[in-house]
Amino acid sequence: MNVRNAQNLSMLCDFYELTMSNGYFRNGYKDRITYFDLFFRQVPDGGGFAIAAGLEQVVEYITNLHFSDEDIDYLRSRGIFCEEFLQYLRDFRFTGDIWAVPEGTPVFPREPLITVRAPAIEAQLVETYLLLAVNHQSLIATKASRIVRAARGRAVMEFGSRRAQGADAAILGARAAYIAGCSGTACTISDQLYGVPALGTMAHSWVQMFDSEYEAFRTYCESYPSNAVLLVDTYNTLKSGIPNAIRAFNDVLKPMGITKCGIRLDSGDMSYLTKEARRMLDEAGWESCTITCSNSLDEYIIQDLLLQGACIDSFGVGERLITAKSEPVFGGVYKLVAVERESGEVVPKIKVSENVAKITIPHFKKFFRFYDRTNGKALIERDELWGGRSIIAPLEAGQLFGEVYACTGEPLGVSVCAKEQCTVLFLSPESIIKESSTLTARLLKITAMKNLRLNEKIQVITPRTIRERVMAYLSSLAKKSGSHIVTTNFDRQQLADFLCVDRSALSTELGKMHREGLIVLKGREFILPENCSRGT
Repeated sequence: MNVRNAQNLSMLCDFYELTMSNGYFRNGYKDRITYFDLFFRQVPDGGGFAIAAGLEQVVEYITNLHFSDEDIDYLRSRGIFCEEFLQYLRDFRFTGDIWAVPEGTPVFPREPLITVRAPAIEAQLVETYLLLAVNHQSLIATKASRIVRAARGRAVMEFGSRRAQGADAAILGARAAYIAGCSGTACTISDQLYGVPALGTMAHSWVQMFDSEYEAFRTYCESYPSNAVLLVDTYNTLKSGIPNAIRAFNDVLKPMGITKCGIRLDSGDMSYLTKEARRMLDEAGWESCTITCSNSLDEYIIQDLLLQGACIDSFGVGERLITAKSEPVFGGVYKLVAVERESGEVVPKIKVSENVAKITIPHFKKFFRFYDRTNGKALIERDELWGGRSIIAPLEAGQLFGEVYACTGEPLGVSVCAKEQCTVLFLSPESIIKESSTLTARLLKITAMKNLRLNEKIQVITPRTIRERVMAYLSSLAKKSGSHIVTTNFDRQQLADFLCVDRSALSTELGKMHREGLIVLKGREFILPENCSRGT
């Protein structure tokens, strides 16, 4: 069999995609240009980012997309599709445009990984496969990335084929793991198809096949002297496995002048065994012998092992990588975001839901990612009206500031002070959303206003003492009103709740501030020093 033969997967679609397409065809929507975004809502495992993968399979699928005579006959047998639609499918080819982020790119929730612009039927029919390809490989790539980063520069090998959920999951899972940073795979066909380096040495059955463990190790060293990695835990790791491995290295490799070799552990107390193994190998003069560990590893176990000081040079990770065991669903979705009129006008479309997470972001989007490769640090600071200064947040190269205020049009209530030489890129909100609909702009403003209020609340409750919180709250009111006389909408209990303090303690502190001349209390009205309204 030629494993590189392309598969016709045109019928790998949800049945509603065909019924909807038939409806589009019969009602004059066949050629209407549509825009669909493929995105995800949440990073698996609560991580900071995901890794995009699966695009190569999407391209192969789109290129080979067609309906065979057998496909047409099956659809005709269902008795619900008009003959004109079936004849349309007989000559079907994808003619649209596709934009996508490159594989291996870190990606974030709600940003489009793929955007499809195509006639309605074409865009609809590709939904299932695009989601299948991107969801699976991005999930595995994201999990692999977490494991690779946990290994702190040590090689991670993908060993999961036998535990994968089907052949395609094993083959493409290995591919995705390699994209995310794994050094290779045990899956031979993934090397054949995609160039993922195939790796491997022996199983326990090799050791059991021979009359003695030493004979098994010696024979393997003689057969593969340049890749002699011995599995030492078949019987007793410390009492027989490592001693026999050292003996085989001495008898076979040493006379050949070969110092590159290794051992693998697949069971037991990895932290203790690797430390002891390292000591025994070093004492025997095999300092260059590497130690590989496997046995149901994941990023959490790897991290724990390294924190315990385990002497491990590389990891073999299987079932928990290839199945993304901790969170086995990526959650990518494919949503209509715009349609195009005959005039060329792009009309945004939105899905509204009581579940905020399921509200889509409408319109055909231009995706930008800004990288600041310069060095520099800055601090977001706030000068208080009573003379103090607080640091809101530090800024590192590549971070954003002021986006909330830029979108709302309200003045920036803080200062950003450079502490080192910095390069600042100013972005105009108008230039970013100039092609957006009125609805989109309103949604963005609503979101920005919510973030603004949240930021204000955080600034108020961040100080430790009640007095500092009161001063921060009154400062914000004075800056907004431009007056040193401010009125709060809160009663004392509500104000205490807002400031996250005890009501009686708040009343006591307000009384002290009144007696000290910092404020004048008149019910919900506060009279502050006259210079307070100027702010900074």
